Amino acid sequence: MKIMVISLGGSLIVPEKIDYKFLEDFKHTLRKHYGNWKFVVVCGGGTVARKYISILRADKQPEKQLSLAGIMATRTNARVMMQFFGKEANDALPGDMKDVKNELKKNNVVICGALRYTPHSTSDGTAARLANFLGGEFINVTNVKGLFTANPYTHKDARFIAHESWKQFEKRATARTYHSGQHFVLDQEAAVLIRKHKIKTYIVGDNPKNIDKILGGKKFIGTSIFG
Repeated sequence: MKIMVISLGGSLIVPEKIDYKFLEDFKHTLRKHYGNWKFVVVCGGGTVARKYISILRADKQPEKQLSLAGIMATRTNARVMMQFFGKEANDALPGDMKDVKNELKKNNVVICGALRYTPHSTSDGTAARLANFLGGEFINVTNVKGLFTANPYTHKDARFIAHESWKQFEKRATARTYHSGQHFVLDQEAAVLIRKHKIKTYIVGDNPKNIDKILGGKKFIGTSIFG
């Protein structure tokens, strides 16, 4: 059975206006592929985490405390998604990668948040580490359709990138300075890990049809990172 680790952005789980249809379509997309794939869904903190972090940053708390607040937001989002998937997913929140692996033996879907504090890391880093640990591939689901040369929301001339090598992407990601609550398609640690361990990686937006196409080996709208 193949394994796909999915990093699900927190802003897609809990946007300003809840998008139940997206969540329902996401669940049905994974369900469609249970015969060939098992899934690990790593939940991000999104807007909730960034708001918590902004409170502590204004209070001049150290970076670790900001990160810990973000981690708790990812775990809250994970618990909600566990309830949303019901009996199809795990009923206990994993505490480490061994827990995830054990739960994967019993469930089609294992849902978690960030597993532990790691400096300069987000839930994307957790997902990349899990993909390596489990020998799987990696999909990052975010609020843009893939990788761009710049933030498409603030740069109208940003160019979409359909494919990039591991090495090129690592260079692009690590050129940025890390900060808690950052907003980039994959964090710096994840970029290093997918290059180091040659993890086939995809970045897609909020249309589950593209996840369906990746799982089915079909052409999709998004970015592939490998080679």
